Amino acid sequence: MEIDDKIKYALEHTELIRAPRQGLDTFGSSVIDYYVVTELVGNLSVVRDGKVIAARPKIVTPAYLVNVEGFSEQAKRYVAMMARERPYESGIFYRYKNEPGGMNVVSEPISQVINKLSSQIEEQHNPLSTIIRGVEELWDVSLLMFIYELTNKSVRTNIAEFNRRGFLDIDASGVPQGARDYIEELFEQASRNLSRAPELVIELNRWGLFPEYQDRFFALFRRR
Repeated sequence: MEIDDKIKYALEHTELIRAPRQGLDTFGSSVIDYYVVTELVGNLSVVRDGKVIAARPKIVTPAYLVNVEGFSEQAKRYVAMMARERPYESGIFYRYKNEPGGMNVVSEPISQVINKLSSQIEEQHNPLSTIIRGVEELWDVSLLMFIYELTNKSVRTNIAEFNRRGFLDIDASGVPQGARDYIEELFEQASRNLSRAPELVIELNRWGLFPEYQDRFFALFRRR
């Protein structure tokens, strides 16, 4: 079976058994505890657990995304095209980090394993716990499918909350108000801890705003 066919098979046979009871936080990070359960043979099941850490959603524009690392060349070309056509259209950028936990092979049918995990989660009262039934060979594809669906479910609420607070409003420089607020937050953090200064520089350069803020930035060091 070709890799594309395997991925398609994994997606078709992935089932979200227990969805998180809430979406991704708009103004903070979210930590999702996950269990991916797969079937080996007969009564042998595999349980993988871990955490997906969703960073606080960031307000961006296509012009900003052009300066973000981590995209493939094809994705970069698409973002550059969007930046030319709609440079100041606000959107939301989500970043995730997967922290795998353990892997256990259990001598029980997969249905029993899932029932036990469901009872365990109920006792823990964690609204961001999830159970995913996946395909053994490509279990991480099953996890990514869940992340995609969670993002898709959360984005409307996140955008609505940003809109309600005026964070998506664009100023004369083509910068959303939420991005300005985030820069102010980084300045405050850097004023208390200069180790945050590199992050501030990166954010200013991605928006092309370093010349506007450079005097204030260098003043951080003159205070020391």
